Amino acid sequence: MILYHGSNVAVEDPKIIQSVKGKDFGSAFYLTPIKEQAERMAIRKKRMTRSAAAIVSAFEFDTKRAKTFRTKTFAEADMDWLEMIIKCRTDSSYRHGYDIVKGKIADDSVGETILYVIEGVMKKEDAIERLKFQKINSQLAFCTEESLSLLKFVSSYEVK
Repeated sequence: MILYHGSNVAVEDPKIIQSVKGKDFGSAFYLTPIKEQAERMAIRKKRMTRSAAAIVSAFEFDTKRAKTFRTKTFAEADMDWLEMIIKCRTDSSYRHGYDIVKGKIADDSVGETILYVIEGVMKKEDAIERLKFQKINSQLAFCTEESLSLLKFVSSYEVK
């Protein structure tokens, strides 16, 4: 399976990204199976960092070996998914104990709904109901150094 990572640089040797700001599934190296999503992320990263380039790096994901890793899969944006996103986004030191987390990405529009929950403006149940009507893309978070061994760099290209 090919996975994509959008950035402002080519990434041949993935690393766990530590962030002061909480990420959807915590500190991890994030990829998507959706090429267009990675391209949008690369363009966004280029704009945010005022870089010269938007680059997508492609990786072969060893799905057979992945079966031996602790993996959490969220098939949809449900209560468990929402609670993990909230924990990870509000506490950058939170560790969930999984090597790989697969699930929906909390992009800007979804992130707004999650922020309403965090700020106490919206109940979790109402947020889940609201999210049922939004198209939400997918992501995979490789959360441990060991899980990165499942990725083999294939190529990278610049997005214009």
